[in-house]
Amino acid sequence: NLLQLMDVRQVCCEFLQSQLHPTNCLGIRAFADLHTCTQLLNQAHAYAEQHFTEVVQGEEFLGLSLQQVCSLISSDKLTVSTEEKVFEAMISWIKHNKPARLEHMPKLMEHVRLPLLSRDYLVQIVEEEALIKNNNTCKDFLIEAMKYHLLPADQRHLIKNDRTRPRTPISIPKVMIVVGGQAPKAICSVECYDFQEDRWYQVADLPSRRCRAGVVSMGGRVYAVGGFNSSLRERTVDVYDGVRDQWSAVASMQERRSTLGAAVLGDLLYAVGGFNGSIGLSTVETYNHKTNEWIYVASMNTRRSSVGVGVVDGKLYAVGGYDGASRQCLSTVEEYDPVSDQWCYVADMSTRRSGAGVGVLGGQLYAAGGHDGPLVRKSVEVYDPQTNSWRLVCDMNMCRRNAGVCAINGLLYVIGGDDGSCNLSSVEFYNPATDKWSLIPTNMSNGRSYAGRSQDGWMENNV
Repeated sequence: NLLQLMDVRQVCCEFLQSQLHPTNCLGIRAFADLHTCTQLLNQAHAYAEQHFTEVVQGEEFLGLSLQQVCSLISSDKLTVSTEEKVFEAMISWIKHNKPARLEHMPKLMEHVRLPLLSRDYLVQIVEEEALIKNNNTCKDFLIEAMKYHLLPADQRHLIKNDRTRPRTPISIPKVMIVVGGQAPKAICSVECYDFQEDRWYQVADLPSRRCRAGVVSMGGRVYAVGGFNSSLRERTVDVYDGVRDQWSAVASMQERRSTLGAAVLGDLLYAVGGFNGSIGLSTVETYNHKTNEWIYVASMNTRRSSVGVGVVDGKLYAVGGYDGASRQCLSTVEEYDPVSDQWCYVADMSTRRSGAGVGVLGGQLYAAGGHDGPLVRKSVEVYDPQTNSWRLVCDMNMCRRNAGVCAINGLLYVIGGDDGSCNLSSVEFYNPATDKWSLIPTNMSNGRSYAGRSQDGWMENNV
């Protein structure tokens, strides 16, 4: 700056921008502010907004000033899967230096959008938080949120302020990754679909062949859980880092599981049911990425292999599957409450479905395709937790079982699978506004069934 070597200055800023990471973006932002590097400052701030969930786990966040925390958590552009993350980050910041920061609670609570939290979370977590109980001003924010939830949905617009306004983050360009699968034997290739360019490309292979695995995104990384390597059912778990385009191993599950269901609820990865090579499983275990440990939680009421799972409003659903004990495909559905650690049955689907593709869109649970014995289905039905009922929507273009499902940009995608005679390379998507299915223009390079699938932002790929 002093020597006016602006080209050098620009190259330095570009280098720092290329090094942005959840652990350093706030420090780079402060550095850019100090040296009036406006473009780098804006880039670092946008990065912190887009990666808020990971940023708040670092030391830099805990060292921010009150004004800096308020600036971050008040942003409409904050990218969070749920407002829980904002509340928990605020509590962590206060507790890091409680004597000095406790007085700032009311100021921070102004920017936490409590009405957007679920009723269960408000009652079981927020209301029970000691910092809230001992502060009357903070209790007022909680009461406001409770009133919001007591109103019928069509009257909630009557409570209109910054806390009832949904956040509108800037979308990171979405990609979809398909991990491993059966083509026709287990494979280790991983390919990625770029929605903007309508093209598939290869990324790093899995360390070993894997199909019938559970695949999820958690903390910006992709987890491939269990599965089948063409000879053995797996306990192992591999994790993909999109920034480095590398896979690495983490702690193995307690049990071998293929055709399992996998989902993220809270900060835990759930491995649900599956087949261990001898019998179908009703057991469920969870992985904590912070401790790198798996522990059992309550088992389902029914053994389920080829089970689909999804998370809606803080509850985990296990949909259909195959009960090896009675040798039947299942129409039953179970709901798991992590607070009570209990499974209970909810309404059955209209038909038996094993190997259905299960996804969540618009707060509702979709079950696409699957089979009942030799009959492979293209029908799709949707579960509404509010009414505890299923309804049929438009059929897919093709019969599919053992396909992947994910929701991206308000559309539900069903990837690959098989039709009872061959593996499919096609992908189709459902638009709930038109109740229609359409095929994407470009197929995968291989037909794949039992492949994991995901979506997310650039270099943070969810499977």
